Amino acid sequence: MEEKLSRGAQIVVRDWVRLKPWQSLLIVTSNNYMREAMAIKNAALKRTLRVDMLIVDDVGKDVGIYFDENEVAFDGYSAIIAATEYSLVTTLAAKRVIGQGKKFLSLPLSTSDGISMLEYDFLTMDTKKSKLMANIIMDYLIECSTIRVETKAGTNLTMSKKGRKPGFYNGVCRDGKGFSSASIELYVPIIEDSAEGTMIVDCSLGYLGKCNEPIKLILREGKITEIQNNPCGEKLREYIESYEDDGLYVASEFGIGLNTIAKCRGRCYIEDESAYGTFHMGFGRNLALGGQLEANGHYDLVATAPDIFVDNRQIMSDGVIIIPEPVFIG
Repeated sequence: MEEKLSRGAQIVVRDWVRLKPWQSLLIVTSNNYMREAMAIKNAALKRTLRVDMLIVDDVGKDVGIYFDENEVAFDGYSAIIAATEYSLVTTLAAKRVIGQGKKFLSLPLSTSDGISMLEYDFLTMDTKKSKLMANIIMDYLIECSTIRVETKAGTNLTMSKKGRKPGFYNGVCRDGKGFSSASIELYVPIIEDSAEGTMIVDCSLGYLGKCNEPIKLILREGKITEIQNNPCGEKLREYIESYEDDGLYVASEFGIGLNTIAKCRGRCYIEDESAYGTFHMGFGRNLALGGQLEANGHYDLVATAPDIFVDNRQIMSDGVIIIPEPVFIG
């Protein structure tokens, strides 16, 4: 397994961050992930001389708040790899260094099967292929005002992205104009009060893992107003309430998985939302994505096999990207 761990670390440093000899690297991690952090450090020391580590413990899911309150924590480094349990990409500290033109990679390492995320095969996804997949539909998302999602399971959601810019992650910081995430996806920071309708979550509850039964959510004016009363629904409700922030009920991101190697198995948060054939809705903080919502955290709920429409032009059918038919005027 050490061979796979080393492979994953090399992908992160060499292929995603593309660390140069003159660049300094900060690895943000915790004692729970020192094995992964040391593998990344060893890979980085083959490419540069300065590699420092910042260990954050006893913070848990509130790690995002810590890096909101310590906005200058990453100053002084050319590149930052956030190898923590929870994503830091939506924090103010990340937004600050991204604005400075630094490299920032969000590398949430949370898994539930005892296997390091760096050992997962989905990290080997061809980044050029994922970029090509994103480019097929990116222009349509840039131009549209409204997104609609339907599934055979019963999802029927509409949302607005008017004035907001979509983006995509494929791990590669350069392709993300300085920042990226291990989650290989296309994302849209939607208008925070716009999501309306029903979402059937039948794949993954993000950090909470696999759904044992589908959960029906009702969204009104951008917020979750109803969560189905079943065991998974109760688990989700308790998780949201643990943040003690109503902003965690607000839909703030729409995402499409672009990783054809990834599977939605409920074992790894990042793999689940990356899986091709899925979409996810993000809730909570979205500042670094281009949104306007500040909140105590961010999480994603994943569903399968969507039909996706942008201004009534279809870009995905049953989870498969399609080339939209041209519209002729005259």
